[in-house]
Order: sequence, then structure tokens, then C-alpha cells
Amino acid sequence: MTNPLVTRTDCYLRSACVMEFFCRKKKNFRAAVSLTLIFATLLMFQKLTTVDPNIKGDKVKSRWCGPECSSFKRKSIKAVENASQSRGNDLAQVGKPMPKQWDVTRIKCSENSTIKTQAWFRRLNPRFREFVLHRHCRYFPMLLNHPEKCNVSGDVDVLVVVKSVIEEHDRREAVRQTWGKEQEIQGLKIKTLFLLGTPATGKDARNLQALVQYEDRTYGDILQWDFMDTFFNLTLKEVNFLRWFNIYCSGVPFIFKGDDDVFVHTKNLVELIGFRVEENRAENLILGDTIFEAKPIRNHQSKYFIPKELYDRRYPPYLGGGGFLMSSQVARKLFVVSESVELYPIDDVFLGMCLQKLQIVPELHLAFRTFGIIKRKVTPLNREPCFFRNLIVVHKLVPQELMHMWNLVQNEDLSCARQVVID
Repeated sequence: MTNPLVTRTDCYLRSACVMEFFCRKKKNFRAAVSLTLIFATLLMFQKLTTVDPNIKGDKVKSRWCGPECSSFKRKSIKAVENASQSRGNDLAQVGKPMPKQWDVTRIKCSENSTIKTQAWFRRLNPRFREFVLHRHCRYFPMLLNHPEKCNVSGDVDVLVVVKSVIEEHDRREAVRQTWGKEQEIQGLKIKTLFLLGTPATGKDARNLQALVQYEDRTYGDILQWDFMDTFFNLTLKEVNFLRWFNIYCSGVPFIFKGDDDVFVHTKNLVELIGFRVEENRAENLILGDTIFEAKPIRNHQSKYFIPKELYDRRYPPYLGGGGFLMSSQVARKLFVVSESVELYPIDDVFLGMCLQKLQIVPELHLAFRTFGIIKRKVTPLNREPCFFRNLIVVHKLVPQELMHMWNLVQNEDLSCARQVVID
């Protein structure tokens, strides 16, 4: 059954998609179409809304689940959490029991030199040889750990997990002050963690490590593993976090996983979770900006370049790593299956391979725009706050832009369209 509470956002997004189509076909009319889209969207909102314009703030009901249903939502999500805990770590214990704490204390990994004799390896682009020689190395010692984040029953409903690198202090600070702040929204408790490795070769490792340790003493929100923070090693963050989650946090009902340079509307995220819980569609939830039928990039200049020797077929459906939402049940399944999937240098695609093995297709949700409002286009609409207010995840922003956009979206005086009241 169509949900009337989502109609406004869907219409908004359809308009953006229409503009994207016409921008491709008639570049000379881009500016005109942009103005038309904004005007048409405002008219659409006026037709869809019938409300007293003096109604503001808490008096206006939420699009997906209003304030009056917060207690119901909290009970429903508690039931999801209890169901998750009642199953224990059944999936995580396939093959071997999960340890009660992180038990990798030293790096036990040497290169797989037998591969060097194989013809395909000798043809491999030199950039990938080091990765292939060590891709059997999965789990590493922890330098910073915070098991206390989830050790109190019922203390976390949504765990926000942010991929970052050790040098990006300003990005982490911007996230903490905006969408990543630890808070309670509509009865759901949100906590945040940042995932880090160690500085890449040639950087001032000792001083950088001292700075991140001071940062962690201040905020207590960093998980750090003893592997080098490189693009290819992003997959190590995925597998090490999945294992960490199964040891310390498997009872947390939902995980939002994203980058440190995106905008996330946390209130809309919570409302989406509540909507899915009410519809009993939360258990196998994994959704975001799903990419279908993608091919490996063969352009040597791209950081996503993949040689044919490494992968020579279409990718399975996968989620854009800028931000996606999943349930703890899916996270546990991903951990189990990930141990039997060969590591791949693109972390988003690696998770897609794991999902394919689980026969789970990640759900496309139009409120997750990890490539921008107008996909892969440079346009002022990608910085329009009224779009941001009605979405969940929007593409890359530098810290100053993120802070600015967050303040604009939170401003109650921002006039986009009148709100909808659902009786």
C-alpha cells in the first residue's frame, strides 16, 4: 500500500531525476530547466499540502512517524533489539565461537609468495601486486577501542559508524557538531564511532598518532586498527568493523555507516527506521544509494581502476559507501559470509559481493544521494538547503560547507514549502 507520508519526498526526488535527464539531453537549457524544477517543485508542494501556515515545530506531525508515536516506536525497536539478542550470536558462531574481546594482539601476516609464480600475477599492474600478496590478511590489533559504547543493554538504538583517516581532524569535528552528535531523537538513542587505520608511509606517523590519541581521550569515539590507512585498505575497515560489531555490539538494532564528508539528516533517518519497524520490514534491512550493473573501471587514471586480471565481469548490486543503513541481523550475516569472500580493493563492491553470496539485493532508496542531488553533476541544486531538508544522505561536503548546510537546514525560518499534517 502506498504510504501517503512519503509522497512529498518522492515527488521532490522525481523532479530531481527529471532534471537530470533533461540536463543530459539539452545542456544549453540547463539553467532554464533548473529554474523550472524549483518552481514546479514549490507548486507541487502547495498542491499536496493543506495546513494552517501558523503551525510550526512540534505541532507539525512528522512525515513518517509523528512525535505522538515515539513511545510506540521505542517499544517496537526494543522488540527488534530483543529479537536480535535472543538469537544470540548464532550466525557469528558458525564455524567457531566469537571471542568476548578483541583477541588479535599482533600482526600475523606475511606475503603469499606462491602467487608470484603465476602468469596472471606477473601481468598485474604493479599498483595491485602488494594488495594481492597480502589480501589473505584480515584482522589486525586494535590501537584504540571502545567496547563500552554498547555494553549497556538498551543503551544504543542506532550506531553511527564513520569511515575517516587519521589526518582529517576537522572533518570528524564537523561531524560531531552536526549529524554525528550523540543524542536521542524521537526516543531512539544514537551513538557514534569513527574508524581509523594508521598513517600512510611518508607521513609524520608519531605526531599524527599522538594527536589522534589526544582526540580520542577528549571524545572517546575512535576505533583504530594497526593497518595503514590507504584506499585499498578501506576493505580492512569493513571486515574489522564487522568482527568488532559481532564481539561488542551485536544487540544494537541498526547501523548507519557513512563517510566523514557527507551530510546526513538524522531526524529523517530515525523516521525511516520507525517507518520500517512499524511495517515489520526491519529484520533484513539494508538500503541506500544502490548501484546496479556497474562494470570495473579500466581507466588507469581513476582511483577505482581495476585490471582485468583481478576482476573481469559486472559487479553485483552494491551500495554507494557515502552512507547506508542496515539492521544488526544483516551485519551479522555479512560478517559470517565475509570470511569466505576474497578481499577486494574497493570496499563498497566487496560488501556487494558478500550480499550477493547471501542472496540479498540492497534496496535503492532515493533519499540517499551519495552522488549529489543531480547525479554526478556540478550544479547549484546540489547545495540547495530545501533539498537537503527532505533527504537523508547527500554527497561530499567540506567541513565548512557541512556546518553551513546543517545550520541552514536546522533553521526553522527556512522557507521551502508548507508542512503536511496527517490526521
